Amino acid sequence: MKVGLQIQRALQGLLNKAAVDGGAYGHLIHHFTRHRLPLHALQLHARIVLFSITPDNFLASKLINFYTRENRFCRALHVFEEITVKNAFSYNALLIAYASREMYSDAFNLFSSWIRSSVTARPDSVTISCVLKSLSGYDDFLLCSLAQQVHGFVLRGGFDSDVFVSNGLITYYTKCDDVVSARKVFDEMPERDVVSWNSMISGYSQSGSYEECKELYKAMLGCPELKPNGVTVISVLQACGQSSDLVLGMEVHKKILENHIQMDLSLCNAVIGVYAKCGSLDYARALFDEMSEKDSVTYGAIISGYMAHGLVKEAMALFSEMESVGLSTWNAVISGLMQNNHHEEVIDSFREMIRCGNRPNTVTLSSLLPSLTYSSNLKGGKEIHGFAIRNVSDNNIYVATSIIDNYAKLGYLQGAQRVFDNCRERSLIVWTAIITAYAIHGDSDSACSLFNQMICLGIKPDNVTLTALLSACAHSGESDKAQSIFDSMATKYGVEPGVEHYACMVSVLSRAGKLSDAMEFISNMPVEPIAKVWGALLNGAYVLGDVEIARFAYDHLVEMEPENTGSYTIMANLYTQAGRWEEAEMVRDEMKRIGLKKIPGTSWIDTGKGLRSFIAKDGSCERSKEMYETIECLVESMSDKDYIMKQELDVTY
Repeated sequence: MKVGLQIQRALQGLLNKAAVDGGAYGHLIHHFTRHRLPLHALQLHARIVLFSITPDNFLASKLINFYTRENRFCRALHVFEEITVKNAFSYNALLIAYASREMYSDAFNLFSSWIRSSVTARPDSVTISCVLKSLSGYDDFLLCSLAQQVHGFVLRGGFDSDVFVSNGLITYYTKCDDVVSARKVFDEMPERDVVSWNSMISGYSQSGSYEECKELYKAMLGCPELKPNGVTVISVLQACGQSSDLVLGMEVHKKILENHIQMDLSLCNAVIGVYAKCGSLDYARALFDEMSEKDSVTYGAIISGYMAHGLVKEAMALFSEMESVGLSTWNAVISGLMQNNHHEEVIDSFREMIRCGNRPNTVTLSSLLPSLTYSSNLKGGKEIHGFAIRNVSDNNIYVATSIIDNYAKLGYLQGAQRVFDNCRERSLIVWTAIITAYAIHGDSDSACSLFNQMICLGIKPDNVTLTALLSACAHSGESDKAQSIFDSMATKYGVEPGVEHYACMVSVLSRAGKLSDAMEFISNMPVEPIAKVWGALLNGAYVLGDVEIARFAYDHLVEMEPENTGSYTIMANLYTQAGRWEEAEMVRDEMKRIGLKKIPGTSWIDTGKGLRSFIAKDGSCERSKEMYETIECLVESMSDKDYIMKQELDVTY
């Protein structure tokens, strides 16, 4: 029977006060809900109650849907509880209601109780789609362990041929960062719709698989029956921005205009974002200025673009124009200031953000911690760690690695190890962080032990992990161990040595006193040496007092980095130590000729009202006399305790 006839029958029944079947009433409730006629639906439900009509599962499902849309969820629950014998119709209605309200835990618990309480439970494809959506909405990483079990349930129930279920599986897998399994589901689908392609493309983009994202988008363009929509192009534009692919980004922008895809705010932000990230800042700013509607994401895209290209002044000028600043924009500012080494401003901005009532998230914390490390603020690092624990953010891999880095660089290795031990998700990034922590302290045995534990767990190292391991050997002077690791990189771990690894090996050999071997190693390098390579050789020669090799490295360094004061300082100091005063003076004269000055030492004090910095030999402060008198007292106390002051610090590359 057609829906229209059923609605007519229900209306006639109401007029005649005659009982009709629940199906007709259900279609009528659905009609009122769809056409946004809430008063009619409420009146009809009142009549149903008045006539003592017991809603069947179909009618109940339509009532649940109506009350959910009207944001009267308690009424929806009441309707569900009144059903005497529930089936998939009513369960699906409440599952959809929970999922639409992002009450994912309630949805999953409802499904679990249904399956456990009824041997006759028959979930259908709608049920499974709701469960998958609910699981995908969880932030708890532990639920990712259910992925294979849920997939098995789908296969056993024969739901894998349903396009909606398969789309849900793809989303679930990508949320768990398992794009390989997601792609397997995608490839095995008998038919795919636009949502299928969007789910996979979005999954690649969000997981950082930018090349795969772009390739799948190009494959989608080759399907004449499919047309990319706004969801598609937003994901691809994000991938283009992150991979600095301006050419494809421009092609996508052109496709948006050609296909008349609606340019809503989210899409406008994505377009601006790709141009800003790829360095086309003038064009990005022109698009920004043309927009009639902007939000914090819009401002954040331009600010992030300015910051990424070192235009801090322009970024802060735009930031100051904002009337209402959201957390995402604060994060863009704090992260950008940190990347541009404006560490004092990072901490001051963080304080201002808190004062304005914004609550920091994991992005804020992971951006703040490097600045606390730079200013030797271990107390601040511990405070951030405590905040992260209280707000269940300490297991975020980026926060955890930033805390490990902060503790390690400020001498609190025990704390770094404790953070690592408490990490539930020990990804490669976390393993690399703790290996680097021990490398900083020259503990190659612990670094290698952790590395071997990681390998035993089946985690494959990348170039950064191996750089950390070689660095540990360099700090401890274990050249043989480092050589063994270096020689096995390609064959054992599938990582071809890069210039960073060659720089580490030069540092290893130089620190071990093998300057001749280091020179020979450089001459045999298959890649062109970078400044770090020559810097490692210069430092090694400085420590051993080898003026000639130091000069050889110095000549290459000043050619590559003529404005790096560290090279001049080390060379001048080495000449001075060797008693070659004229040559030392020549190096200093060269610095003066090109307008370079030795970077003065800096220290910091957190006064509670902000970070206060002090610069060596700076007499501009009104309390300079008092400060220098205090320093003289400290120096005298140090001398009394037989501490030896080092006049010059080595410059480490």
